[in-house]
Amino acid sequence: MAIVALQSASSALTALNTAMDVTANNLANVNTAGFKSSRANFQDLLYLQKAQPGVRNANDDQRPTGLFVGLGTKVSGTQLNFAPGSPIQGNKLDLFVQGNGFFRVSLPESLGPGGVGYTRSGQFVLNSDGEMVLASDQGRRLDPPITIDGDVLDVQIDANGRVLVQRPGEVDAEEVGQIQLSNFVNPVGLKSIGENLYVETAASGPAIDGDPGTDAFGEILQGYYEGSNVDPTKELIDLIRIQRAFEMNSSTIRAADENLRVIGQLRR
Repeated sequence: MAIVALQSASSALTALNTAMDVTANNLANVNTAGFKSSRANFQDLLYLQKAQPGVRNANDDQRPTGLFVGLGTKVSGTQLNFAPGSPIQGNKLDLFVQGNGFFRVSLPESLGPGGVGYTRSGQFVLNSDGEMVLASDQGRRLDPPITIDGDVLDVQIDANGRVLVQRPGEVDAEEVGQIQLSNFVNPVGLKSIGENLYVETAASGPAIDGDPGTDAFGEILQGYYEGSNVDPTKELIDLIRIQRAFEMNSSTIRAADENLRVIGQLRR
């Protein structure tokens, strides 16, 4: 049984190492706009069946319990937490979604189905062509595209996503675009590709598009962006729990090794 204990403890160390990597990534992105934390989910592995429950024993009584020995654990997957982050006051073009919905941005076909990515990061700026783009190193364009060109005195984006500009000499504001949001039946099934972006998968289901403030879509708040939803206190506690579990499984390996050493010396 010492061999089984070694294998079980070894699987635990591998799984805990993955969990530590996930927690470290959460902490690293505590200040990343629109970032959603993840957690590692564990599941147990196969069991050695040494006695089946319900069988008759020598006294013709039914055995009330079985005898099973587990073979360890593994990480079954990572699960995104889409709880909203706190609104942080920012620049004029920063946008915060109060409720459900993702901003859509254009991507190369090689990165996402349909050439569309989704994000909760609302940090937007204008590029040299006057297009609204993400304030990132790649500058992904908002989809559908919105262009604010020419001489503009002010830009207003209302709760329903209408983009209005005030031009010199004009009394009424001019509408230059409409921001759309997307939602998913299972947002946890989205695939993270970096840049604060997600892409659609078979698990997430197809995107459901709509205007802010309609149906189940949240409203837009201009001048704010969504901060990371990482709770540093919780992540640090998880890190301590992972470290202690790592130590306990290391002790299991040492104990199993000692048992094997004793067994190996029985003939001496």
